[in-house]
Amino acid sequence: MIKVMVVDDDKLVRKGLISAMPWQNFDMEVVGEASNGEKALEFLQSNTVDLLLTDLAMPVMSGIELIKRVRKEFTHIYIVVLTLHQDFEYIQEALRLGAIDYIAKVQLEKERFEEVLERIYNRIAQEQKRAANLNEVYTSDQGYALLSLNNDVGDYWVEEWCEHANQLMIEVDSNLWLWTQPVEQSSELWLERLAHEVNTKSGWALIKLIGLYGRPHKDVHRWLREYREKDFFYDYDLDSSMGSILLQEWGCLRQVQSEKSINDLKEQWSSYEWIYQDSLFKQHIDALKMMRLPQAKLFGLLYTLIDKWNLLFYPVSLVKIQLLDSFDFWYQVDEWLINTRNMIRNAMDKPTFSQEVMESIVKAVYIAQEEMNQQITAVNIAKRVNMSRSYFSQCFKEIVGMNFSDYLRQVRIEKAKMFLLYTNKTILWIAENVGYMDEKYFSRTFREQTDMLPSKYRQTLGTGREMSDK
Repeated sequence: MIKVMVVDDDKLVRKGLISAMPWQNFDMEVVGEASNGEKALEFLQSNTVDLLLTDLAMPVMSGIELIKRVRKEFTHIYIVVLTLHQDFEYIQEALRLGAIDYIAKVQLEKERFEEVLERIYNRIAQEQKRAANLNEVYTSDQGYALLSLNNDVGDYWVEEWCEHANQLMIEVDSNLWLWTQPVEQSSELWLERLAHEVNTKSGWALIKLIGLYGRPHKDVHRWLREYREKDFFYDYDLDSSMGSILLQEWGCLRQVQSEKSINDLKEQWSSYEWIYQDSLFKQHIDALKMMRLPQAKLFGLLYTLIDKWNLLFYPVSLVKIQLLDSFDFWYQVDEWLINTRNMIRNAMDKPTFSQEVMESIVKAVYIAQEEMNQQITAVNIAKRVNMSRSYFSQCFKEIVGMNFSDYLRQVRIEKAKMFLLYTNKTILWIAENVGYMDEKYFSRTFREQTDMLPSKYRQTLGTGREMSDK
């Protein structure tokens, strides 16, 4: 007997479901009800439930939060979502979290009770069979994973292909399938046709798996889900119909990256040499890809680099670098980096100045940004970039739009503003860390540039901002 619980904040919906559905016809029995997620969890703590029917939009605790808690604390319970048609995004989220099906409430209004319960009963039977299969081990050594990162694209076409080809695929997750039928002569043709079909689907990939033999189904399924989440982003090849994974080696290249290694890479990208040196640019790209950072962390790193690049290159190119809204795969990051580099180089390609001169001025800007806390002058900077004092000053002013001393002052004051707004550091500490050894001179220069003393600037503009002691 399948023990059922109904959770919905609408009492009429609960009572209607409990009284009208033909539970007994499908070996089911309603053993409990609740008006919100918290009460449902209280009931589950002391009662046996096999099937949970829950609404999504409820007070106190939403259906989504309830599903998360149940999947974590009561892993044996099957979950079906009660919803309205307009809750489609929530339905997708619920299915991703592990719900096996959903019931649109309009179906209940049409009294399609028998059909609804039969569908749920069959889904539970499928899940039970699938769970039993997960404990089995593979008897063949190779298979094929069919996957997509784009959860907005339906995978209904996979079932149609399987039916037409008389082939069996296991649905591991949303938009993630596994085909393990031995490759005999009869199925080789279908493999070619599947590869061709995949090429017509944007964002889909077919990957050959080697090393399945003797591995439990559940382990392979878990690996596949992890692979799609962590590695598929980097491995997807727009021009290749099929990739290949040797399971014994998968994951060996991906290592937990220390903050030091990430900071080292950030420092390399924060410099300017990669703009002109092709081999160095390629090394930086390869190193970034090899890190295989989670996408959120990769985006955060790129945002940080863009801030640095705009400070470094905008003064000499007047080009503002922007990040795309999203990247679905690594090759798009690669293309964006190449396009960004070309854009900067083209903007800095000034007919009146040689590439060597432009490199020298970019280097001077870099030094001003990185060493503003030190005592630097146009004289020693000119020497460091291998230019005469007079020619350096002339070129710097024509390219950047102001002389080096004015630019250095501007950089220092902008950095001081950041310290004032986002740290609790003293005025003396800030003055010294932007290159002014005399606090009074710093305060006078700051007021000349902003019409406010540093303390007044912090008091006026820093109110309500989160401060850091660092």
